[in-house]
Amino acid sequence: MASANPSSSSSPHTLNRYLTNPQRLHRPGSLKLPFNPHDRKLRPVCCQTPKFEPKRSAIISRVTEPTSSSSTIDFLTLCHSLKTTKRKGWVNHGIKGPESIADHMYRMAIMALIAGDLPGINRERCIKIAIVHDIAEAIVGDITPSDGVPKVEKSRLEQAALNEMCNVLGGGTRAEEIKELWREYEDNASLEANLVKDFDKVEMILQALEYETEHDRILDEFFLSTAGKFQTEIGKSWAAEIIARRNSRLAKKLN
Repeated sequence: MASANPSSSSSPHTLNRYLTNPQRLHRPGSLKLPFNPHDRKLRPVCCQTPKFEPKRSAIISRVTEPTSSSSTIDFLTLCHSLKTTKRKGWVNHGIKGPESIADHMYRMAIMALIAGDLPGINRERCIKIAIVHDIAEAIVGDITPSDGVPKVEKSRLEQAALNEMCNVLGGGTRAEEIKELWREYEDNASLEANLVKDFDKVEMILQALEYETEHDRILDEFFLSTAGKFQTEIGKSWAAEIIARRNSRLAKKLN
């Protein structure tokens, strides 16, 4: 997996650096950070992480500036890493052919699409948040707790990567919207963010159950790490259904 370089140029064609230097591109099953997490002498990546305040009315009222075809294709090419980078948790557990980051985000977006209408929840915004919440991993890769990277540092790395990606896109309204959606999720700053946070955990434990069934494995870690952490009624309900199915399966194995 490639590393971010927050200090690099803001040229909309910065994608060339990723294409011309293979070491900066992702490779499944590996994670290359822009620092050694065990070397405490290195300084953290510096980038602004202001407190998020939703700007929905501003987004709606602004006229969308056209993005050049060149910037658009550069951005989409960079997003290709989301399709090819495997989720680190499954790689660490030796799952063969594990899902990619894009696989995970896609099913979360489907969850947002099919969820019942909830008071005060903008479903379209939930879908957008699900699509972009891990988008910075196109550059930094899937950083997991096992990598030993502090939560604050992880957020800084991803913010810097997100800024880089939005520069590749050429800035403008769409880039700003992506930043706002990502920050809203990161800060858990809205009802929509609360729900998508739950979808993130629900999707993970559902995938864990599917891998347990497919590979005849026990993946307790993923269920233990999410227990009691669901914020919404729909998240709690869906998680309870998954856990009930898992318990039923485990009980049958014992008999």
